[in-house]
Amino acid sequence: MVKNELVQRSPVRLLEKTIQGGLKAGEIGILSAPKGIGKTSVLVQIALDKLLQDKKIIHISFNQHASHVQNWYGNIFEEIAKKRQLENERDVADEIIRNRVLMNFNQEGVNSDVIRRSLKSMIVEGGFKADSIIIDGFDFTISDRVRVSTLKDFAREIGVSVWYSCDLSGTPPYDKHGIPVVVKDIEDLIDVVIVLEPKTAYTELRVSKEHGNYKTESIVRLDPKTLLILEN
Repeated sequence: MVKNELVQRSPVRLLEKTIQGGLKAGEIGILSAPKGIGKTSVLVQIALDKLLQDKKIIHISFNQHASHVQNWYGNIFEEIAKKRQLENERDVADEIIRNRVLMNFNQEGVNSDVIRRSLKSMIVEGGFKADSIIIDGFDFTISDRVRVSTLKDFAREIGVSVWYSCDLSGTPPYDKHGIPVVVKDIEDLIDVVIVLEPKTAYTELRVSKEHGNYKTESIVRLDPKTLLILEN
């Protein structure tokens, strides 16, 4: 299979269809689930889909070393390439590496201004015109509104979309609309909320909020072994 066909047939297209074509510049999406359910895998698959379209991605991790994140990308790409019998696999992998930047921060030791300056230096001054920023391991329980609103303003200014992972906190973990309680105070800053819900034989992805609208709509499922998004 050639790269363009791989993009067209990606199950990420189903996700985008459910949320009005995906996140736009300046918008924030959240993937919410308990720890260990597959949030990092889904974020990496969203990022890889962009990279396969020759778009640039910045992946920020607050809880994993860059080498671990790099392994996530390598392993998932290999699974996808093998499953789809991708042509020129090595060349495509090299393109992905060139268009991806991995960054690590300590959330407790770094404020939002430092992160914003680092991103601006790379995107504006360094000429790395990213399409999306992936933020994994961000702890919303020790965050405040300023950090998220500052990044949202920056994303709008620079022209990038932002995906966060979100670990659950509180009992119950969700409100009546399926919004994680831990982000309830900043819900107005969040454009899309996707919940990963573990079932017996798979993990289901469903939309709780989509550009101002509350909904409970199943999108796709994760394979319990590979954590790849399955086709419907």
